[in-house]
Amino acid sequence: MLENVIPNNANFIAMALGASLLLGWGAGLLCRKIKVPMVVGYIVVGIIVGKSVLGVFNGGNIEGLVYFTYIALAAIGFDIGGELAWRKVRALGKSIISISLLETLGAFICVTLAVYIYTRELYIALVFGALATATAPAATVDVLREYQSSGPLTTTTFAVVGIDDAYAVIIYSFSIFLAKTIITHKDLNVLEAIYRPTMDIVGAVALGFAVGVVFLFLIRNYTARRGLLVMTWGAIILVTGLANLLNISLILANMSLGLTVVNVTRWKREDLFNLMRETTQPFFVIFFVIVGAQLDAAKLLGLGVIGVLYIVFRSSGKMGGAYLGGVISNSPENVKKYLGLCLFSQAGVAIGLATQTQITFGGGRFGAAGVELGVMAISVIAATSLVFQLIGPSSTRYAIFKADEANI
Repeated sequence: MLENVIPNNANFIAMALGASLLLGWGAGLLCRKIKVPMVVGYIVVGIIVGKSVLGVFNGGNIEGLVYFTYIALAAIGFDIGGELAWRKVRALGKSIISISLLETLGAFICVTLAVYIYTRELYIALVFGALATATAPAATVDVLREYQSSGPLTTTTFAVVGIDDAYAVIIYSFSIFLAKTIITHKDLNVLEAIYRPTMDIVGAVALGFAVGVVFLFLIRNYTARRGLLVMTWGAIILVTGLANLLNISLILANMSLGLTVVNVTRWKREDLFNLMRETTQPFFVIFFVIVGAQLDAAKLLGLGVIGVLYIVFRSSGKMGGAYLGGVISNSPENVKKYLGLCLFSQAGVAIGLATQTQITFGGGRFGAAGVELGVMAISVIAATSLVFQLIGPSSTRYAIFKADEANI
């Protein structure tokens, strides 16, 4: 393969990153000209320079770029938290809870039923149903920022994609517990299955809140823009490092940090978020190039029936659950009609959970059925992530324009 002759030294990687940044931005501008979100261009460049085509970014060097991923995801989490100012969300509070819960359960139930009807194996259906619940906030947030979107649909989308992955982790933990029980016919520790994901979520929220309170105290009388930028990045990177050290969600922890900064103070701190947004774009471009580099376009050819069922019924569950949640909570009409279209993107969390599934079941402890499940999970999620990462941003763009919330 071509990637076997690609050098992996630091100088080459630096040059490749610089070229990818320029190519990604150029592809993004081209996409904007044809009315496609810029993030699609970044991902396409990643596919070209990644394992699918040129192999410039490959298994030998991609792990060394993980810190760009951490920084981008941390900035996204902080940005999402900043959008959840109490004055913005209090009118939408009931709808956010209803919609986020029902769109998550909608994807889980629809995919679980569809895969079970096809395979007649409940443990396979439960795992794929759980994997379907996660939504990747990065691509969605990037589109909302690109078009300077604002309004009820935008605020609801920020909130829903922010807490969506917390539900996903909980549902996944229960589903894996049940899948293990079905395969082994043995009793497993139910309390542990509940306790671990719950404490991960509580820990992430508490970490962001604690650092946020200290951070606000330190900057209470500080106004210098450059200094605020340095201190804000310092707080975000600190939270990210601690979250990784404690093995909890860095997105959720930084979302809690942003939420704390924007709410727990008498002073308006929107300037911090505006400063951050002026500095994050290069990280986002590199992040999406790396996402594209890890996607294997060849896997689309082997997507299979389960992959097609997963795409169709995950999309249907997200849209149907979001609409039902909007109806129950009496949300604005645009939220009911278009929110589901903003929830298609799938990447980091779903791929991470699929990888965890492969690790859990691939060691032989659960027999041939477990090994087959692990391989199936990572293969289908890798292929469907490519599909969703390409259609998700465009569907989000369509939604905010139809809701008349785009401002560019």
